[in-house]
Amino acid sequence: MTAQGIPLDFVPSTPAEMAQCLQDPMWRLCSGQIYKIMVKSPDAEGNTAIPFKPNRAQRRFIKRLWTRNVILKARQLGFTTLIAIMWLDHALFNADQRCVIVAQDRDKAEEIFRDKVKFAYERIPASLRASRPTIKDSATELLFSNNSSIKVSTSARGGTPHRLHISEYGKICAKFPDKAIEIQTGSFPAVPLDGVIVVESTAEGQEGDFFAMTEQAMSVAESGRLLTPRDYRFHFYPWWQEPGYRLSPEDSARVVITAKEHEYFDQVQAVMGCVIDAGQRAWYVATREGDFKGDPQKMWQEYPSTPREAFQQSTEGYYYAVQMAAARQNGRIGSIPYVAGHPVNSFWDIGHTDGTALWLHQHIGMTDRFIGFIEGWEKPYDHFTGEMQRWAARHGDSVMWGTHYLPHDAEHKRQLGRTITSPLDELKGLGLGGKWHTVDRVDDLQHGIQLTRAAFSHSYFDETECKDGLAHLSGYRKKWNRQAGAWSDEPVKSDGHSEAADGYRQFAQGFHAPRVKDAEEARDRRRRDRDWRTA
Repeated sequence: MTAQGIPLDFVPSTPAEMAQCLQDPMWRLCSGQIYKIMVKSPDAEGNTAIPFKPNRAQRRFIKRLWTRNVILKARQLGFTTLIAIMWLDHALFNADQRCVIVAQDRDKAEEIFRDKVKFAYERIPASLRASRPTIKDSATELLFSNNSSIKVSTSARGGTPHRLHISEYGKICAKFPDKAIEIQTGSFPAVPLDGVIVVESTAEGQEGDFFAMTEQAMSVAESGRLLTPRDYRFHFYPWWQEPGYRLSPEDSARVVITAKEHEYFDQVQAVMGCVIDAGQRAWYVATREGDFKGDPQKMWQEYPSTPREAFQQSTEGYYYAVQMAAARQNGRIGSIPYVAGHPVNSFWDIGHTDGTALWLHQHIGMTDRFIGFIEGWEKPYDHFTGEMQRWAARHGDSVMWGTHYLPHDAEHKRQLGRTITSPLDELKGLGLGGKWHTVDRVDDLQHGIQLTRAAFSHSYFDETECKDGLAHLSGYRKKWNRQAGAWSDEPVKSDGHSEAADGYRQFAQGFHAPRVKDAEEARDRRRRDRDWRTA
């Protein structure tokens, strides 16, 4: 029953009844009498065009619709189809409206327009189509006689959309960061306050605007405070809410579910207050093994069980996931300021390609404090020493450089124009100050990884100054061996995380805290030098 008292399954038999029903948006959307959608598999009569009747998740979203909405979801729940129908309906029954859908690329935009928007419009009742003819019909836009339109594009910059849907925004942020910035700065602000924005996606890692938007919306939801029109309402639709995601008893009997996997499902039930039956558990395990070769992180991303899990990183696939979690839990990531009077060391990775990263560090008492992080690609060495000097200038003239630790290959000679030199020689010649030291190579990378994991226990990180470096440590991961269906021992080198991780590893492999007596003597010597210069 709709808010206007019309049963959703009511079939009008007279023009007057139809006119009354058409005044009710819920009846139009949910009755199956107005809109049709294309399905992949024909129904019992062989039809691929069937009446659109929202499923349970879609109906829940319609009832909870807000001015700003962010949807975190499992795959194939039909939200793009739902919103295409909602935007079409809004344009047909409201004058002077602009409804826009933004897709991740041109092919996807054309597919959404052809198979969802235009397909539905061409199959509405003939009398309704006659009353709302198109005055513009292009490959990406329908403009109706009431001066309302619906458009599917790869961008929404320009104009004032009253209804805006960003499809798979997580993928846009991950694959097309420039486009994500354009959407963030140009598209979202263009929607009026009484308009509607729907941002929808599966998760795509702990980076980008979709992750930040989802985290903020979840925080607001958890706080329980009332939303303002500018707040995003959080909508979460896990895989276990979809009735179709289960196997039959016969097929379920063929799937082996371990005790550890049952424990996982039991934990989800406890956290989410749901019941995951045997058929659902079998579907989940079979899907993970069949579609993703056993990769748990892909399953969390595409078929999340809880909101936090969607962005979760596998402790198996990520080298330092456990250590990073412990550091946050124990308060070792936060405000860690520079302390005057103690030397600042640096730990570098200068790479074989074009990436360089370095950490700034102070050893005080029994703790190692990381107070800065610098990185860059395709930059000369003087760029990084210049950045270090600018960092020092922000913290006062008292900054004293200690020792700069470089990887073992920094002493390798190479031809640079007419000169044969090494990275170590070049850096020494830049006049930064402090000592330079190359760290011995470890024979086994895994040994270096273990040393690095141990170093986390006494490392503290400034959350602001080391923000990018911390993200790289979190993202440093193993390669997935698809043939073996398991994680390899080889790190991924192509995602921009390895330089920061290797720089921090130089600390674990090469730094030895000075003895207390040596440190006191060095401080006294620096104090005498400073007093002499002052005199």
